[in-house]
Amino acid sequence: MKRRMQKTTTKTVGCPQEDRTESENNEGVQIFMWISENSLVTVQPTLGNLLEWMMSPENLTKAIKQVRKNKGAGGVDGMDVEALLPYLQNHQDELIESIMEGTYRPNPVRRVEIPKDNGKKRQLGIPTVVDRVIQQAISQVLTTIYDPKFSESSYVFRQHRSAHDAVRKVKELVTRGHKYSVDLDLEKFFDTVNHSKLLEVMSRTIKDGRVVSLISRYLNAGVMKGRKYEESTKGVPQGGPLSPILSNIMLNELDEELERRGHEFVRYADDRMILCGSKRGAERICESITKYIECKLYLKVNREKTQTGKINKGIKYLGYQFHVKDGICRLGVHAKTQKKLKSKIKELTMRSNGVSFSKRKRSIKAYMRGWMEYYKETELISFMVRIDSWYRRRLRMCIWKSWKKPITRFRNLIKCGIKKSIARSCANARQGFWRMAGGMVLHKAMSNENLRKAGYPCLMDYYSLLHVE
Repeated sequence: MKRRMQKTTTKTVGCPQEDRTESENNEGVQIFMWISENSLVTVQPTLGNLLEWMMSPENLTKAIKQVRKNKGAGGVDGMDVEALLPYLQNHQDELIESIMEGTYRPNPVRRVEIPKDNGKKRQLGIPTVVDRVIQQAISQVLTTIYDPKFSESSYVFRQHRSAHDAVRKVKELVTRGHKYSVDLDLEKFFDTVNHSKLLEVMSRTIKDGRVVSLISRYLNAGVMKGRKYEESTKGVPQGGPLSPILSNIMLNELDEELERRGHEFVRYADDRMILCGSKRGAERICESITKYIECKLYLKVNREKTQTGKINKGIKYLGYQFHVKDGICRLGVHAKTQKKLKSKIKELTMRSNGVSFSKRKRSIKAYMRGWMEYYKETELISFMVRIDSWYRRRLRMCIWKSWKKPITRFRNLIKCGIKKSIARSCANARQGFWRMAGGMVLHKAMSNENLRKAGYPCLMDYYSLLHVE
């Protein structure tokens, strides 16, 4: 492991440009100066001198800014983002020199697991902050080179493109008559990318062998699980700045193959939907493309999750579902997405989660705003109305429970405009919380408008804001 570890506490060397900083608007990021014979080297970007381009002052400064902006946890060396600039001020020369000479060895990534919606865990690899800067510098240049080459049907990790654009494209293709789809799922794509194949694909464009070698070292840097080191013989660790562009480069091979065959498709990361006009055509495409993926790209198709069928039969893509009415494709929220939404709201409005009402408000606001922003393309207003009604009942249940004693309930009901006789009867009722929350008394006391004024918005509120004419 020592061979792979890059020390972060090396002896301080002279920094002739240490006092040179950018304007205040740039947060004091140090400009990297590349000195050769006491003169600043002018870098002319070509495919043959990419490493010089990547290590240029302008590109490195941009990379540092981006890493600091993204923040994030530290890697295996324990260095956080705040310690990045002081370290670079003292070690920038030796760092750049080691990269240029090919002696730099990246640190292993720190393994972190985050839960997925299906109960499984997604594995992330967190590089050190210094490695994040270098990866970011590489990524910026590779993006400049490759992005113009990528398919117009690819929508992820690209400027001015989003999941909404991908969904709209599917909607357009379905409206044009492509009623059948192949929803292709790659099994653990980021964890199974073949390094040799990826480097071979890159070498067709990247003629600077030093860059290919540096990327190879990052791919093979290894993983630290606690104190245990593991080799990384395959895969592109998620969590670093380099993985998005590398994944796009690899998946673009399949994009080009589909375009060569004349297929219509939409890709967002490794989520790909191929559209065609018939069921038989979808089945043939699925079979032939599966062979290509597994035999040519050395990736594995998850046959259990890969679906073929009519688009309006519950096919899920990026959380949306599609249905055709009067020849026009319309967007809705998939049943699994609906279930997930209800589950999250239920979690946020649990009677016994010990969360203060102020924190509960903030959590609900943030989640609903984010959810509605993502699913703003949906046209199922009736679904949101039903969810809002159920959600407000849960709020009334939480509030009613928080009042606890009959005297507290009585006084609060009076404040809400309920007559004394009705308030007294309701305060002493022995019915369950959920049943009481569905009654007319609490519905009047905690009306929709009152809940809104108290800071509890609903989905339709956000939907209306997003669809103001």
